[in-house]
Amino acid sequence: MELPMFPLEWVLLPGEELSLRIFELRYTVMVGDLVRSGDPRFGVVLIARGREVGGGEQRNDVGAMAAITQCTELGGGRYALRCLTGERIRVQEWLPDDPYPRAIVEEWPDEPAEPVSDSQFRELEDRIVTLHKRMAMARRRWVVPGRNTMLGGRRLRSLEPVQRLYSLACRVPMGEADRYAVLAAPSLSDRLTAVHEAIETVSARVEFELPH
Repeated sequence: MELPMFPLEWVLLPGEELSLRIFELRYTVMVGDLVRSGDPRFGVVLIARGREVGGGEQRNDVGAMAAITQCTELGGGRYALRCLTGERIRVQEWLPDDPYPRAIVEEWPDEPAEPVSDSQFRELEDRIVTLHKRMAMARRRWVVPGRNTMLGGRRLRSLEPVQRLYSLACRVPMGEADRYAVLAAPSLSDRLTAVHEAIETVSARVEFELPH
């Protein structure tokens, strides 16, 4: 399928909300086209090199589909958008940026692999809770949210495994390279490994910051 594309300087995982202020001409044209078409979907990908404004950036090929859930005109050709990301996508071909970035994409569901068990999810949740407690100690914050608040409570347990793992990954304050590794992991089990590796990286930084 062909989609308008919005390259960003950060990685969005499926199920995340996105707020955008649109002021650059190519993207105001894009938003206008989306609103008129009645199809609010566009793709978001991480910029590999360069910046959002001005064009000419290099882009990664794995991203997520996003849909506009609220669009507010601010005047002067500017918009405020609220969006929600959905399916993971993979770019098959970049089209000319005329008048804005576009690409031929395919949805990329997780590839078959060993399922992630409830015990593996619980182990991951335990590590995330421990990480946040250590972060609180490093920042000398002695009151931390409860486990349910930290992890999303009942809503988390109601999610199917793919979205549950994405939701847990969003609770790890990892860098963009690690977030991209999580997004681009071929299978659910590969993504679990990527999240654990990201926790290792963040934990090492937190332990360095703790007073000794």
